[in-house]
Amino acid sequence: MPGKQWNITKKYSENKMTESKKISNPVFSIITVVYNRNVQLEKTILSVINQTYKNIDYVIIDGGSTDGTTDTIEKYKDKISYCVSEKDNGIYDAMNKGLKNSKGDYVWFLNAGDEIYNRDTLQNLVSKKISPDVFYGDVEYIDENGINLGTRQLKKPPEIFSWKDLLYGMVVSHQSFIVKRSKAVLYNTKYKHCADIDWMINSMKNCTEIINTKLILSKFLVGGYSKTNIIKSNKERFRILKKNFGLFPLLWSHIIMGSNFLKYYFTNKKKLY
Repeated sequence: MPGKQWNITKKYSENKMTESKKISNPVFSIITVVYNRNVQLEKTILSVINQTYKNIDYVIIDGGSTDGTTDTIEKYKDKISYCVSEKDNGIYDAMNKGLKNSKGDYVWFLNAGDEIYNRDTLQNLVSKKISPDVFYGDVEYIDENGINLGTRQLKKPPEIFSWKDLLYGMVVSHQSFIVKRSKAVLYNTKYKHCADIDWMINSMKNCTEIINTKLILSKFLVGGYSKTNIIKSNKERFRILKKNFGLFPLLWSHIIMGSNFLKYYFTNKKKLY
């Protein structure tokens, strides 16, 4: 049975400036991937459509949900630029569909349950009047009830960020990483758990101007697929980092990270996310 696709007219203005110049009123393609997460999806949608900055290309890719998710999409369809509900080959295949159907100057992935930090987040970025290849910032963790669990303590976003910093893991959260669409690569779907770090590495290799916004950009719902498959995720992450950085730099980075983790744990006795 073919999937459901909504016929929707895009809701954003066309950018008339070339990529080599400053982008005036950039379009942000926000991509949400969802499967049977109806309650969580509505929170994400509301955080997007309630932005004070309105030049948004909102894309929702549903994996063929049966829990009422499509009813929620229907409810807000006039605020969505593109959405489809059909079976896919996993979360990263769905993310690739989102990339292929996005039209903006920048792409930003916020999956069901994640939220933009506040109503003025995009306006705050645009007010900087710059057009870098990447905007990045911090993330606030939330639980299923939306309760604030704080920001990351051990892996704060680096002051200066390059793809080489990802040797030490996701030093910048995937949910607080906004990249020019022209610089973004497709996700490698041979990876089932940690393709996001591989995607960030290879997208950033195409980037030169990378800006630390010094803002909290997103709220991240703790848990998720990689957290529930932690052993498989760690093995896959090791393979990805070994491919990109080599074995010995990777082993050394793990020694440093392990030392930092133990120091933090015994000093603070706090849970890390």
